[in-house]
Amino acid sequence: MKRYRTRRPVGALLALTAAGGLLLTGCGGGDDAAQGAKDTAADSRGGYAPAPDGPRGGTSTGEAGETGGNGDSREVAPDPDHLSTFALDVDTASYGYARRTLSEGRLPDPSTVRPEEFVNSFRQDYDRPDGDGFTVSVDGARTDEEDWSLVRVGLATRTAERSGERPPAALTFVIDVSGSMGEPGRLDLAQDSLATMTDQLRDDDSVALVTFSDEAETVLPMTRLGDHRGRVHGAIDSLEPTDSTNLGAGVETGYDTAVEGRREGVTNRVVLVSDALANTGDTDADTILERIADERREHGITLFGVGVGSDYGDALMERLADKGDGHTTYVSDAEDAREVFCEQLPRHIELTARDAKAQVAFDPETVAEFRLVGYDNRQVADEDFRDDRVDGGEVGPGHTVTALYAVRTRPGADGHLATATVRWLDPGSRTPHEESGDVETDALGDSVWEADRGLRVTATAAYFADALRSSSSSSSSSSSHDGDTRHGSLPGAPGLGELAERAGFLAGRTEDEDVRRLAEAIGTANRLT
Repeated sequence: MKRYRTRRPVGALLALTAAGGLLLTGCGGGDDAAQGAKDTAADSRGGYAPAPDGPRGGTSTGEAGETGGNGDSREVAPDPDHLSTFALDVDTASYGYARRTLSEGRLPDPSTVRPEEFVNSFRQDYDRPDGDGFTVSVDGARTDEEDWSLVRVGLATRTAERSGERPPAALTFVIDVSGSMGEPGRLDLAQDSLATMTDQLRDDDSVALVTFSDEAETVLPMTRLGDHRGRVHGAIDSLEPTDSTNLGAGVETGYDTAVEGRREGVTNRVVLVSDALANTGDTDADTILERIADERREHGITLFGVGVGSDYGDALMERLADKGDGHTTYVSDAEDAREVFCEQLPRHIELTARDAKAQVAFDPETVAEFRLVGYDNRQVADEDFRDDRVDGGEVGPGHTVTALYAVRTRPGADGHLATATVRWLDPGSRTPHEESGDVETDALGDSVWEADRGLRVTATAAYFADALRSSSSSSSSSSSHDGDTRHGSLPGAPGLGELAERAGFLAGRTEDEDVRRLAEAIGTANRLT
């Protein structure tokens, strides 16, 4: 399958956009623009730019030419609007928590299923850049539904193994030691993983440790590892569960400790490990984050959230990470813990791009309608794509970001299909950069199920998430001729039974353990529906 990748200077892109009658201008705003950006993104349900003579403020919902209802990403963008803009997201917590829930014989609450986090949980083999920033790859294949295809936009940062060392890190671990963390697979996993990671960090890295239950305590102030690893191990080993969960006190004390131990020229980060079941003190994300907003803006200390436990406050943890300019993941077993603390967290220490946003322009000559799968709370208004005061996503080395679109092409369509552009700021100089990639209609594969491994895995994960989001609604389920119940609204969606078989076949062909676990989760969901 052909992939197209094009490098364009920022000025040339602006000129092309203006010539097309879709000049994107930054919206006005004062000092609060950056602070409120994530709220803006969450509230701009769709953020599709209008046609030159159309009304301002498009929406992602509704059939062509009319406005839809609930802002769900599974609905259809209106005609003639053919832009889709969103902030990048590398969270994976939703998929990990869904797998944990299914393993306990329960279907996940549809509100906790975020399709982009399912899709981004799997390794992709996109080309990578030599330096900071991104490469852009665009490909796709046709579904079993007439005129509908799945189009994949893939973004990749450089590998983490690039020559040259990352800056030192100052990490403040904020550990939940409330009574609920006594359940196996919570605090014990965190302790084992922190101990392993402590041995792998560099001598010039620093670590602080804050615990919280009904109150918060700084167990270990910021300590340069060097010859002090024994002291850090002793603090980790001393942790044991106690009382209730005052998450607000933990986050506030954690940021106070991080600011106090902040080092110039290093990456300063707070790592929150919790089941996020706040039941004492402030339990609202906005109230909690309000307390540390000044320190976060002034010092650039971001949040990495690690969720644990079968009962997990998914919504609260996600909002904390979003408002803390960070990311979330979920740990369900020792294997997950090793991956998160020994692989994912080191990748999050260094940044290669700040405020990264993507915009996909679909060609109205070939595209009748499209749907972005997920990213419901990461939408950005189209006119804010090049407004660098509007917050985007922070991405480090070794990451890939995938966005999947369901696209209905016009009958007989031939030629340019879409152009995807990613914009980011250099993490040091904050200089803006852009990279683009294109795809033509003749590059679409004949079948999603005969595409390359990456696109098939992406489609499988997206279909799975869509089915779980729809599993509680009988109106969105149907039966095939062989009795296989189908859920979801993505075009070409197979039944969960067929999807499990396809995932199992793909896992066998690729010998990919992650895909095998995906197939098992789909099979479990099929038995539970």
